[in-house]
Amino acid sequence: MDHVDRILDQWRRERPDLDVTAMGILGRLKRLSTHLSREVEAVLQQNGLSSSSFDVLATLRRSGAPYRLSPGDLLATTMVTSGTMTNRIDQLEKTGLVERVVNPQDRRSVLIALTEKGFSLVEKTVTEHVVNQNRLVESLPADEKAALDGLLRQLLAAFE
Repeated sequence: MDHVDRILDQWRRERPDLDVTAMGILGRLKRLSTHLSREVEAVLQQNGLSSSSFDVLATLRRSGAPYRLSPGDLLATTMVTSGTMTNRIDQLEKTGLVERVVNPQDRRSVLIALTEKGFSLVEKTVTEHVVNQNRLVESLPADEKAALDGLLRQLLAAFE
């Protein structure tokens, strides 16, 4: 039994007329998200990053060479306001992890580019991040990981 089972048992006792199946699923997802976020943040913090700064650096890295995107393209990969994205870029620029460069196709605009320092840091961090993610799901056999991934994809697709 886990913490959610105890809560569900109480509701079943007090309100046997309610189907609390969804409460169990969502409660476990919420609690699991809290645990996983804490573990992920720990690895990022060891590298001097927050999840939001890592998100920007990782987006630039996975975009491929030359590792630069417009602020709008960066914004499209997140669920934050343009002001929040500007602040993230400003902070990363101050630490020398990204730089604003003139867009060669439109000199009126800029691109956000990984610096060598930013590239090195994101390479190191993403390697540690993936190792950590694999550690976090190692209690599940491969077939159950695939099944869970499929179920979560199906649930997420209903919202997206």
